[in-house]
Amino acid sequence: MSCHEIEALRLGLMNVLGVGDDSAREHAQNELEGHLEGPIEGLVEADTLAEIERHLDAALVDLEEEVAAMESDDPEYDYTRGRLLEVRNAERALGRLTSQGESIVDGLGDAHHMLHETFPVEDD
Repeated sequence: MSCHEIEALRLGLMNVLGVGDDSAREHAQNELEGHLEGPIEGLVEADTLAEIERHLDAALVDLEEEVAAMESDDPEYDYTRGRLLEVRNAERALGRLTSQGESIVDGLGDAHHMLHETFPVEDD
C-alpha cells in the first residue's frame, strides 16, 4: 500500500520550495516507481503552487472515484478512504500555504508603497 498522492505532493512542493532533501526525494521517487502518470506525474513535475493545486484536484477526483467504486468489505477500503481524507487535508494545507504566500506578496507591496510615501523620490 502506498500513498501515491501524498508522496507526489511532497515532491512537487520540494520543487516549488527549493527543498533539497535528497534522501526524502529518493524515498518518494522509489514509492512512486511505476505510478508516474496522470495527476501523480503532474504533481511530481509541478513547478508552481498553481500547478500543484490543479494536479492535486485531479488526483482527488481519481481517488474519490476509486473509493466510490470499492465495496465496503474490501480489505483495502478503509485504507483507501484514509488516503482520501489525508489528501483532502493536504489540499486544505496547500490552500493555506497559497493564501499565506499571497498575503506576504501583498504585504511587501504595501511596505514598498509606504516607503515611497514616507520617503518620496524626487525626479531629477
